[in-house]
Amino acid sequence: MTVANRHHVTRFDPGELSEPPSYLRRSAGFRRAPHIDATVGAIHTSFATCELESGGSINAHVHSFEELIYVLEGNPTLTVDGSTYALEPNDAAFIGVAATHAWSANGTCRWIELLTPQPRDQGESPDTFFVRHEIGTPEPVNVRDPRTRILARWQPTQMDLDFLKRPSPVDAPTVSSSMASALLAYSGIAVKMLIDERHGAHLGNLFMVDYQPDVVLHPHDHPVEEAFYMLEGEVVYIAGGIEYTLATGDVAYAGVGCIHAFENRSGKKTRWLESRAPLPPLHHSYRFNRDWHQLTEQLEARN
Repeated sequence: MTVANRHHVTRFDPGELSEPPSYLRRSAGFRRAPHIDATVGAIHTSFATCELESGGSINAHVHSFEELIYVLEGNPTLTVDGSTYALEPNDAAFIGVAATHAWSANGTCRWIELLTPQPRDQGESPDTFFVRHEIGTPEPVNVRDPRTRILARWQPTQMDLDFLKRPSPVDAPTVSSSMASALLAYSGIAVKMLIDERHGAHLGNLFMVDYQPDVVLHPHDHPVEEAFYMLEGEVVYIAGGIEYTLATGDVAYAGVGCIHAFENRSGKKTRWLESRAPLPPLHHSYRFNRDWHQLTEQLEARN
C-alpha cells in the first residue's frame, strides 16, 4: 500500500455486526462491526461500531489496550473498576489498560469504540482476560463530580460560540469552566475534545468536529492515524487524490503520511466524531502542503 493510497472509506452496515470470537460464551447479545483495523492498513487504530441488545451483557474483563467509547444510541450500563454508570447518548468514556469493566443494557444500545493499540489476532498471545467482578447499582453520570475522571458528556452548546460567550451560572449542570472545557475554534472549524490525557489516555483520543458551510481544510498529513465517523450533514473528503462525499453513518480513515483534505460544499453545517492514535506530538502534528509549496516558490525565486 503506497502512502498516497493509505486511506479508507466505508459505511456502517448493521449486517456486518457479529459477536467477536474472544467474547464467545462471555457475553450475551453483544455484536461488533469493525470499520478501521489492520485489514485496511491501519497499525494503531481499531475503530468500530458496537451493539448490545436489550437484556444483553458483557462479563467483567480487562484489556492490554486502551478503549475509548462514544455512545450513539440507548442507555448502556458501564462498570469500571467498581463504579457503575448509567450512560446516555453523547456520553464518552475512557477504559484504561487493565481496567476491569463490564457492560449491560436494558434496551438496545450502540456505541463507537476506539481500541489502541489494535487487539491481537486469534492465535496470538491473548489481550482480553475475563475476571470475576461484582456489578454495582448504576448511578447517573455527574460530570461535575470530581471523581468522574473517566467520563465526558458532549452537548451541542459546547460548540456554540454565541452560547459560550455568556457567563455560566454557579449551579449550571456542566463541567466548571477551564481550559479543559474550552472549545477550539478557527477558520470556521470547531473542535471539542472528549477523551484525552485528562482522562488518563496515553495512546489515543476522541473529539468532536464541526465545519461551517464553505469551510476548506487544505491538503495536509499527520504523523498519527485518524478515523472519522459522520454524525450530521455531509462533507467532501479528499484522500490520495480521490474525492468522497461523506454523509451520516460514513466512516473514513487517513493513515500516517496520507495527504488528505476536507471541503464543506453542502451549504450546511457538518459534524463528525474523530479519533487519533497514537496521541499527537506537542509540535508538528500537521504538515500542510501549501506551506511547503510556498517555501519552494521562495527558493525558486531566489535562483
